[in-house]
Amino acid sequence: MKSIKPNDLLKSKLHQIIFEADSPAGKFFDVMLLVFIMISVVVVILDSVPNIHNAMPNFLYSLEWFFTISFTIEFALRIYTVKKPFKNYIFTFYGIIDFLAIIPTYLSVLFVGGQYLMVIRIFRLIRIFRILKLGRFIGATELLKQSFYASRHKIAVFLEIVLTIVFLMGSLMYLIEGPESGFTSIPRGIYWAIVTLTTVGYGDIAPVTVLGQFVASVVMILGYAIIAVPTGIISVEMQKVESKKAQLNTQVCSNCYLDKHDDDAEFCKRCGSFIESN
Repeated sequence: MKSIKPNDLLKSKLHQIIFEADSPAGKFFDVMLLVFIMISVVVVILDSVPNIHNAMPNFLYSLEWFFTISFTIEFALRIYTVKKPFKNYIFTFYGIIDFLAIIPTYLSVLFVGGQYLMVIRIFRLIRIFRILKLGRFIGATELLKQSFYASRHKIAVFLEIVLTIVFLMGSLMYLIEGPESGFTSIPRGIYWAIVTLTTVGYGDIAPVTVLGQFVASVVMILGYAIIAVPTGIISVEMQKVESKKAQLNTQVCSNCYLDKHDDDAEFCKRCGSFIESN
């Protein structure tokens, strides 16, 4: 029997701790990693506040380098424990995010203000979905994704209609109000139409003529109606998808390893073996 090298054993152990969250050590590592990420982001945010920065610049600077070195060590360990690291980690989504989390501090040595790019570390918090194993939330996410995908054509048509209204109303207001009221161009009028139709209403541009105010009132009323349309479209598709959604149980037949069983199944549909419930 081929003996396992101590180096390979160490790599395997580190891989389980760093990349997997099923073991207590792996879950502890990932939870501590999330805590480090959140604290490091808070440090960067506080460092951008002049009063706080001036009160303790050395302390914040030391914390930034502490977290950067910690993340650098973690990044190096991930590369060390992975087979074919360029393919399986460095150029993957998580690998790129992890790299972007450490590079800003090193860039700050060469470029002033580069350390503020460290706020991108917050994107690493998406690891929480892998750590907590939130199956019920994953199922809900899948439901939303399928609903949006099923609604894509209807939403595309809806957006085309909205864009048409925006262009027409923006052009109309340019003709009615003119530069005297702030509508100096058609793009400026389109900007006003978008702000008004979405019920944001900054107030930086406003019609002053009676006809212009009438058109603005129409756009405002359309805005309330338009807001409800995409919600209704997606809600209908969610009901359709939910009625057809696949079973989410994780029961696996111990005999043939089939894992696609109904929620109330007691026997395997392939081999007939008894299925142990969780």
